[in-house]
Amino acid sequence: MRFEIMRLDDVDGTAVDSTVVDAASVNRIVQQAASIGQRILIRPAETSAS
Repeated sequence: MRFEIMRLDDVDGTAVDSTVVDAASVNRIVQQAASIGQRILIRPAETSAS
């Protein structure tokens, strides 16, 4: 499964940028964001219908 992780602005909470990662990378990114106090939003990545 893949997840979209959006970095959020500290002032108004709008998405600054986003990246799509695999499930194995989510924990590392969460730990990194927590260590620097960064706000992020994680949601399942949209999949394209085949």
